[in-house]
Amino acid sequence: VPHIIIYFQNHLDQFLNGYQKMVLYLIGLGLGDERDITVRGLDAVQSCDVVFLEAYTSILRVDKIKLEEFYKKTIHIADRNCVESEADELILKPAKLGQNVALLVVGDPVCATTHTDLMLRARDEGIPVELIHNASVMGAVGACGLQLYNFGQTISIPFFEENWRPTSFYSKIKYNKDGGMHTLCLLDIKVKEPDYNIMMTGKTVYMPPRYMDVNTAAKQLLEAEEIHGQGACTKDCLAVGLSRLGQPDQCIIAGTLEELVSQDFGEPLHSLIICGETHDLEMEMMKQFMISSSQYTRIHK
Repeated sequence: VPHIIIYFQNHLDQFLNGYQKMVLYLIGLGLGDERDITVRGLDAVQSCDVVFLEAYTSILRVDKIKLEEFYKKTIHIADRNCVESEADELILKPAKLGQNVALLVVGDPVCATTHTDLMLRARDEGIPVELIHNASVMGAVGACGLQLYNFGQTISIPFFEENWRPTSFYSKIKYNKDGGMHTLCLLDIKVKEPDYNIMMTGKTVYMPPRYMDVNTAAKQLLEAEEIHGQGACTKDCLAVGLSRLGQPDQCIIAGTLEELVSQDFGEPLHSLIICGETHDLEMEMMKQFMISSSQYTRIHK
């Protein structure tokens, strides 16, 4: 018996260290490039045995190679199928086997329901989860001058297709507008979407990525207004288009919703705000972003 006790004493630290390694890290990368990760986040990445980059709810403007060079880790791309359908096998199983696993998320890890679902599944498997936050578009939109506590429900705008033009988001814009609140519109991203016409021939081919721009979103909002006609997003309402928030070349343009249809916002990612009631301080801050000849400025002098 004594030699058994001595054996367990000698191996206790090894056992505990192995148990402590079994962590799933969800790490926010911020909005810019490889350098936007926090110090705490970088420490966590470098402690991990397996590192995934979630690559379908948002994008960074740097490629995987740059991240690997900066983080000094091999990174595996996690597409929608990996995170939503194969996470138990590819992401959670290594953690259950005693490895540190990181899922890198552009922005902040708790801004998408996909990541919440992954946390719940990890909890059900008894896997400790550690969140490491970072900047996200949900806060960065304040750069346009609108105050964050004046925002209501956030909506997502999907690409309209020929036979599928959903406008369920309209009621939320109307609800926010009735309460004097601004509406942040997150715009659709299509990554690794299969070409269904080619799939009918028995082959799987993915279409090029598509990122909705402010121009398309504004057109679709105007179409939704024509359908519902309740004044939530009229052509003369004040709106703000934003692109590449948190990056050196970020672009912010304010004007009427109709005017934003023809503005150049450059490369993705884009987002859009439908303004509610604006305070004097908000308008003063937004002057620098207002289209010089905006109809909104002329009407509201």
